[in-house]
Amino acid sequence: MEITRAMLFAAFFTSFALSLAFVPISMQLAPLIGAVDIPKDGRRMHTKAMPRFGGLAIFVGTMGSLIIYAGSHDKVLPVIIGGTLIYLLGVADDLMNLPAKFKFLAQTGVAVLMYSMGLRITLITNFFGEGALHFGSVVCFIVTVLWIVGITNTINLIDGLDGLAAGLAAIASLSIAYVAYIHGDKYGMLVVCLAMMCLAGSCAGFLPFNFHPAKTFMGDGGSLFLGFMIAVLSVVGPLKKTTVLAVVVPVIVLGIPIFDTAFAILRRLASGRPIMEADKGHLHHRLMDSGYGQKRAVLMLYGISGIMGMAAVLVSRELLKDAIVLGCIAIVYLYVFLTDPNRNMKVKAVNIAEEEKEEEHRKKQEEKWHKIED
Repeated sequence: MEITRAMLFAAFFTSFALSLAFVPISMQLAPLIGAVDIPKDGRRMHTKAMPRFGGLAIFVGTMGSLIIYAGSHDKVLPVIIGGTLIYLLGVADDLMNLPAKFKFLAQTGVAVLMYSMGLRITLITNFFGEGALHFGSVVCFIVTVLWIVGITNTINLIDGLDGLAAGLAAIASLSIAYVAYIHGDKYGMLVVCLAMMCLAGSCAGFLPFNFHPAKTFMGDGGSLFLGFMIAVLSVVGPLKKTTVLAVVVPVIVLGIPIFDTAFAILRRLASGRPIMEADKGHLHHRLMDSGYGQKRAVLMLYGISGIMGMAAVLVSRELLKDAIVLGCIAIVYLYVFLTDPNRNMKVKAVNIAEEEKEEEHRKKQEEKWHKIED
């Protein structure tokens, strides 16, 4: 199957149009099936009930476009099967609030299925010289499963502000798509480029409804699906011939969510809490605590992710020194954003009447959604 530049743009705009069209549908379906996010604790950033079924639009946009333009490719079928299973798992979690252990086991099961269907990380190339380290069967299995499960959850954990998860996934997808396009002839990666364009297009179609102030959320169905697709597409087919392109590039592009996930795990282990327990220690929460507001916090993280995306492109072209410079710049900006000297010195005037009015409005919204659910 020959993939042309026109097909790449067509795949992006097809997924964009499908996603854009299905968001209103998902918003109408959400209260009918009980997919509504009601703020019940201080961890949430919103103050009123919100539909959280927007992942349907992302799923339909990505899968519809992928099937149209690359459905006949032999490596696309496992991606479609795995993506569908992970999306359904996320939807079930949105509706039934599944136990964390069950979700982890289900994700592991899907990852094992992907391994059995040929999506594997089989070697590590020597970026600084010749040769490669080939994994044995056991190591290959463990690395592949850990990679898929780990990356699947990074987008889910960063999904805490309006437009954050969809925007970061779009930036990551476009960055990986560009790397795949650059190396398309050498490694046969154009199918990965096309699939990533489908993913980016669906995120772009969802963002107008999800950027602050959001009208809908993607839910776990959307965030798990995005993480899974990025994870498996990076090890599709010829990509596994070079780990620099298959693993290092996505790790750099997803630097923000991966760092946030790793820091959250360490933070919870240090405090003796379950690693799957939610808290308000994520990067976006810290930016909000510094008084930046949702829009500014999200745009800051977009900018840093964009820098990391460009660093990933440079790494793929073996411009390691240039990539390190960009990575250092991103780290400096992140340090500046998270160490606001006025963070603990802010004085906020409290309008009691206004707060009572907002609380009354919130209770009315909850009663409205409860009546719809009943």
